[in-house]
Amino acid sequence: MDTEELQVAAFEIILNSGNARSIVHEAFEAMRANNYALAEQKLEDANDEMLKAHQAQTDLLQQYAGGTEIKIEIIMVHAQDHLMTTMTLREVALEMLELYKKVD
Repeated sequence: MDTEELQVAAFEIILNSGNARSIVHEAFEAMRANNYALAEQKLEDANDEMLKAHQAQTDLLQQYAGGTEIKIEIIMVHAQDHLMTTMTLREVALEMLELYKKVD
């Protein structure tokens, strides 16, 4: 795999996980407004974006498993960091949604 292909995959992961992160923050805003249905929808939408990022990651892993040499660059490390922190943020948001519902 050449550098350009790797960078495209990394930016795809960054783009989709960044979109997901923004949507999770919209879910937090909906929670604060006691609009739990909207918050749930936003968290589903965020998951859809994360699935796109995860698919780009999976494609790389499949290529690697198939014998393609993949040279890791700092942009890929950054992309993985974006994805993992967004996944964690969404998990926290799901827990917070349940707490908001109990308090309300």
